[in-house]
Amino acid sequence: MEQPYCECEVIHEDLVEEVRSKTLEKSQYIELATLFKLFGDGTRVQILHALEQHELCVCDLAALLGITKSAVSHQLKSLRLARLVKYRRDGQNAYYSLADDHVKRILDLGYEHLSE
Repeated sequence: MEQPYCECEVIHEDLVEEVRSKTLEKSQYIELATLFKLFGDGTRVQILHALEQHELCVCDLAALLGITKSAVSHQLKSLRLARLVKYRRDGQNAYYSLADDHVKRILDLGYEHLSE
């Protein structure tokens, strides 16, 4: 299958300037790419999907995913630092949940895209 290729030498200055005016700082693109990288790991996405259903502790997540508590904690730390999950303490237990509705919307859009 042939790849599309632009053979013209014309630059559409008005369009380029319109898009340039809406361009973000380089650091913002890097931050966004870092956020999306977190969704590039199946275990982290599984954790997020589980937390979309219900608030859970590390032990619950480890049992659900069939991995060690240490592995779950490691993934939760990454998700917490990216502000994708939050936790609350209840005695000696920490219960995790999605940080906000934005995370749920990102997941839901991903599921929707896959089902098309």
